[in-house]
Amino acid sequence: MSPIRRFFVIGNWKMNVDTAAVDTIINTMTSTTLDPNTEVVVGCPSCYLSYARHHLPSNFGVAAQNCYKVSRGNFSGEISAEMIRDCGCEWVILGHPERRTIFSETDDLIREKVTHALDAGMKVVACVVETAEDRKTGNTRETLFTQMNALAAAITDWSRVVLAFEALWASGTGVLATPGQVQEVLAELRQWLKDNVSNSVANNTRIIYAGSVSSANCQELARLRDLDGFLVGSAALKPDIVDIINARCYNLSTITSKSEVADITGLRNTYVSKPNLKPAIADIIQTLYSHVSALSHTPRHIQDRQV
Repeated sequence: MSPIRRFFVIGNWKMNVDTAAVDTIINTMTSTTLDPNTEVVVGCPSCYLSYARHHLPSNFGVAAQNCYKVSRGNFSGEISAEMIRDCGCEWVILGHPERRTIFSETDDLIREKVTHALDAGMKVVACVVETAEDRKTGNTRETLFTQMNALAAAITDWSRVVLAFEALWASGTGVLATPGQVQEVLAELRQWLKDNVSNSVANNTRIIYAGSVSSANCQELARLRDLDGFLVGSAALKPDIVDIINARCYNLSTITSKSEVADITGLRNTYVSKPNLKPAIADIIQTLYSHVSALSHTPRHIQDRQV
């Protein structure tokens, strides 16, 4: 039975905020009810890392948007994993499509960055990207698997890695990837992990999607079998981010009647406490209970929002 991977949403602010904007986004996220089963991280410009960490509750993670491959040296304009940790932050985004395309970062450089970040104790959102040309020419698998080979060579502890797939052709272009297109690539990435790393890594590594994720499409995408969350760009600067964080929670809105909540609560209380219950089954029951419990305490106006 497949393990339950915790839903993961990272909002990447890119180079689009100042302290006032950071305050507004933090207020948006902290003044409403968020699904407690979703792990939330923000991707912050390096100059605001300490500010964001100080003003966000401890259950929110803060990520740098990049770092270099060594701890210190004469590298003007760069930031190291050690500096990020000194700001109180534990995440970093590496291999982002904009770093690959605009700044011409190679697979080898990204591999070196990932290696150092993990050695420094960081958690990494490692990105792979499909371009419009890749999709047009049918080279998606070859391109992504080449990037995966470079990442895999750098990663010894996959539990500290979230893998982010971005369909660059669907990012800010007005063209959206269909759920079928997204699931196809996510499944191939998970199969690659199974074939080239291990079954355990394939089953436990969270794979998230980036590509114009918004309130309008997050719920449908959140139902995909191999999707474990989102890397969010422009929508992370808007109230949309709340809907995206709650995408899985909203999908349980069909089981929020009092009788159904009571049934699931009873199931949990009856079976989770049994010592001979298989751990995988106990985990499933507990997770379903947690989702429904959270949703049943979510304000009705939030439950009923049409996204």
